[in-house]
Amino acid sequence: MANSKIPIAIAHGDGIGPEILGATLHVLKEAGAPLEYHEIAIGEKVYLKGIPTGIEPSSWDTIRQTKAFLKAPITTPQGGGFKSLNVTVRTTMGLYANVRPCVSYAPFVATKHPNMDVVIVRENEEDLYAGIEYRQTPEVCTSIKLISRPGSEKIVRYAFEYARHYNRKKVTCFIKDNIMKISDGLFHKVFDEIAKEYPDIQNESWIVDIGAAKLADTPEAFDVIVMPNLYGDILSDVAAQISGSVGLAGSANIGDRGAMFEAIHGSAPRRAGQNVANPSGIMLASVLMLVYLGENEIAERIHNAWLKALEEGIHTYDIYKEGVSKEKVGTKEFANAVAKFLGQKPTHLHAVSYQGSKKFVTLPPPSEHPPVKRDLVGVDVYVCAKETAEGFIRLASSKNWEPLPLQMITNRGTRVWPHGHPETFCIDQWRMRFSHKDKQKLATHAEILKTLQKVVDSGFDVIKTENLYRFDGVASFSSAEG
Repeated sequence: MANSKIPIAIAHGDGIGPEILGATLHVLKEAGAPLEYHEIAIGEKVYLKGIPTGIEPSSWDTIRQTKAFLKAPITTPQGGGFKSLNVTVRTTMGLYANVRPCVSYAPFVATKHPNMDVVIVRENEEDLYAGIEYRQTPEVCTSIKLISRPGSEKIVRYAFEYARHYNRKKVTCFIKDNIMKISDGLFHKVFDEIAKEYPDIQNESWIVDIGAAKLADTPEAFDVIVMPNLYGDILSDVAAQISGSVGLAGSANIGDRGAMFEAIHGSAPRRAGQNVANPSGIMLASVLMLVYLGENEIAERIHNAWLKALEEGIHTYDIYKEGVSKEKVGTKEFANAVAKFLGQKPTHLHAVSYQGSKKFVTLPPPSEHPPVKRDLVGVDVYVCAKETAEGFIRLASSKNWEPLPLQMITNRGTRVWPHGHPETFCIDQWRMRFSHKDKQKLATHAEILKTLQKVVDSGFDVIKTENLYRFDGVASFSSAEG
């Protein structure tokens, strides 16, 4: 660590990225942040060099060898199978917690919710964002929703520890386990288990649709909200926007061995090179980074100077409002204003204080659980067939499928045999469920292989199989109704 400075990786990104990161680096310099920058190339130019991840292989070592990664937004080219760089960095580096504070700054930034102060804690590594997708038939694409107990435990515990560390009063869980009873059901179950370990913190759970409506209507009812990945991504943008502007929100991605900090908005290429973009998102992300690095005094100086600039009416175009704002400024000018107010505190807005705040606790690894008895009971076989329901049922139900009889046929999760209904709309992907008629009788891998061979020999186009298991005697697969 040269000159006692903290090494961090930085990336200027695409679109407005170089401008807003440049503005942020100016404020960090003026504030005396003891940082040593190691720049890496990411984004559109790297993608177009033929690197599908958008990051040079050598850059991983830079990220790994530094203490934090401050990243400007990037542009992902359309088409071509390019994967989100954000997702790649988060999953590769184990950055399991995405933390997005969403705060209103009324009356200086227009909002219908002047008392809003919500922190979204989003699971960052799994769910649909694992990116496991397939096109299985001409008519069907699938994406696997992956929810794990260890992943759920890590993010839920982080949310409660965050609430305790920052004197928050309540943690709320958003899930959709009235429909996704197994996957979201596991997340909810883990939340309830861990909540019992924090009796000093209130806890509650909401079904995500009504929870989202409540968040949009009455955000003051929430404090810390923890969610699986997809819900958290969508609703943290909603929360940031109703607090005043997505452009004001910073984001932290935290792991056990590293962290990445960024604005939550995109690269806005149509605004690039015009010196108009609001640098606030990445500037506040740098504040989160400084707190993470233990540089609390400098984090506090920058954050309060930013608040002072805001209440002085020095605003970029996106939040400028006649009668409230006093001066419309560009990216560089806003950064200069924040730098000018370093050492001052806001008069009307609530001044922040990071002094005396201890570094956030390192969480223990996910807990060990007693062994689970896992019993194989059957198999679901997915096939591609451009058939009517009547035609497919006639073909499938007329066969002798021993040793594992055919128990059910579904299409898009709806049962069409037995006891189907003629109104059900069907596509070219079918699910055939095979198991013993005696529901207590277990299946063997050999029986499943024999059944699969019969399916193939009968001319069916198999596209996917899924073994069916009971865990500790409980069926852990969707029911015969779908």
